[in-house]
Amino acid sequence: MNKFAFSNRDDAALGVISPRREMGAYEALFLEQGATFKRLAERFASDPSALPSDFIEPQIADAAATKVIKKLFTSGIRQFGVRINKAGDYPKKLRDAKHPVELLYYQGTWELSEMRGLAVVGSRKPSEDGKKRAARLSRELVERGFAVVSGLASGIDATAHRAALEAKGRTIAVIGTPIGECYPKENRTLQEHIASDHLLISQVPVLRYEVQPFQYKRHYFPERNATMSALTEGTIIVEAGETSGTLTQARAALYQGRKLFILDSCFQNPNITWPARFEREGAIRVKTSNDIWKALNIE
Repeated sequence: MNKFAFSNRDDAALGVISPRREMGAYEALFLEQGATFKRLAERFASDPSALPSDFIEPQIADAAATKVIKKLFTSGIRQFGVRINKAGDYPKKLRDAKHPVELLYYQGTWELSEMRGLAVVGSRKPSEDGKKRAARLSRELVERGFAVVSGLASGIDATAHRAALEAKGRTIAVIGTPIGECYPKENRTLQEHIASDHLLISQVPVLRYEVQPFQYKRHYFPERNATMSALTEGTIIVEAGETSGTLTQARAALYQGRKLFILDSCFQNPNITWPARFEREGAIRVKTSNDIWKALNIE
């Protein structure tokens, strides 16, 4: 298996590219003044052949990598991997994001990222009917051989992950914290299970996250939504309010050319206007699950 594993010791470079050094350089870039995913994406777009280490001195990158490994080890992470753009098994489909990331952290079975997958997302405080719909959809996706992808948030996300697990299917969590953190705390056991037996992915820089004020950390969640969308064939919105972060993923899906599915129950909610707006932009209204399979050309 093509996997870069790290521990709390200094690992030698694997192959031509050193995952450890690229990881450290990625982290060091995010510690620079004014660094954002958008600015870094623009920086790499201006030099398509560049790796993170092309912008950071080797000793700085190596020192940052040592700090990351120590931080994750202290958090209980004994093994993890990275995927680097232009190296190994970095998914080309992630380049469809408006501001694609250069490096991802992961735990678990990376090969699951190659499965057909659909994201099931929605409100952190859903109705009981919303949770039932999410669970039913996840079970159907498993039956059809899809990975259930979500963000490990409270509500719809956690329901979708758990339903996939209960159905003996595969699930992928794309989180808005570093792999050594868990939010919300009540999903820790679920996160550990996915990291061990399925696939957990994060684009969040460990060192930057550690030093940022709490109020700024919330911005990582909509940014991960764009990555989650790019990783999948489409996004299914089960339930979401007018200002829900889920709508960030809806916009990303349409921008990336992914399918955007919105359950009919959302259209029936008189308190929100976004379903009709996204339908006009190309989203698919789902009255029955057959609407999903038809759009994906599945019998």
